[in-house]
Amino acid sequence: MKIICIGRNYVKHIEELQNERPDEPVVFLKPDSAILLKQHPFVIPEFSNDVHHEVEILVKINKVGKYIEPKFAHNYYDEIGLGIDFTARDLQAKLKEKGLPWEKAKAFDGSAVIGNFFPKNDYDSVENIEFKLVKNGEIVQLGNTSHMLWKIDELIAHVSQFFTLKKGDIIFTGTPEGVAAVKPNDVLEGFFKDKKSFRIQVK
Repeated sequence: MKIICIGRNYVKHIEELQNERPDEPVVFLKPDSAILLKQHPFVIPEFSNDVHHEVEILVKINKVGKYIEPKFAHNYYDEIGLGIDFTARDLQAKLKEKGLPWEKAKAFDGSAVIGNFFPKNDYDSVENIEFKLVKNGEIVQLGNTSHMLWKIDELIAHVSQFFTLKKGDIIFTGTPEGVAAVKPNDVLEGFFKDKKSFRIQVK
């Protein structure tokens, strides 16, 4: 099982971090050890003073695929979920300055929250799903899949050119604007409209 993540897939998030708009999806990986275990708190790692929350729609792959065409990509997943890509922003900035990979800032232990999944058929279209992150009772990130630069099926097609997709693989599809640092005792809750997908406490 692998975790494939997409960066810079929402224009306003690109703007808030003053990043360059990419010509194709930005792809990076997290190991399975990045998954935050169920019922466990997220512990801010000692190597960062600026860990940000990034709420994202997740896609769970249901069968093996390689070189998938966009028109067939919908056959490779039945469920969508919600999660958090925790990012050590200070460490990421140092790595970017030197032109080095981001993995230490993005793929550390506990950096991937994977919430509950829901059947995609619960929704009229996966290209118009509203989702949000609530921190301490306040909405801090509000997104809609209609705002993605590359839609879910396009992402599956793109990623499958480079990596064989296998059953159980999860794709993080990018975060909308509103990312910010987390602090001890924060409570983070993720919602598809009014369906709760996860609740995480920060330590």
